Amino acid sequence: MANNNNDNKTMEEIGRKGGEATAENHDKEFYQEIGRKGGEATAENHDKEFYQEIGRKGGEATAENHDKDFYQEIGRKGGEATAENHDKDFYQEIGRKGGEATAENHDKDFYQEIGRKGGEATSENHDKEFYQEIGEKGGNSRSNQRDND
Repeated sequence: MANNNNDNKTMEEIGRKGGEATAENHDKEFYQEIGRKGGEATAENHDKEFYQEIGRKGGEATAENHDKDFYQEIGRKGGEATAENHDKDFYQEIGRKGGEATAENHDKDFYQEIGRKGGEATSENHDKEFYQEIGEKGGNSRSNQRDND
């Protein structure tokens, strides 16, 4: 019987060493290609519900392990990256599409309710001087608009 050097190694150790050897022999493009092929094969074998379910599970797992600061930081980074790659027209277009989609799915009562909630939140966070200042700015803006017409 041949002596096998793997007899005393765990499967984890064997896998780690195999992964290290593979990494030494292949470059970034190799891994991108096998990732692309794996993604295509997965897409052929699964439907929308599959991806929704794994997305939900991933979101729940992430939420269990991270706090509000984590989400604020990744949101900030994502916003900065998006801003670097897009111009004003991009934001106007996605805003228009979002507005249209929202309008198709909601009625007058929805807008009244979110307006009420927004008003309550604003009034809890601001004082009389805030409202005086925005009122003055609004009045000046209307006055300037009339002058230009």
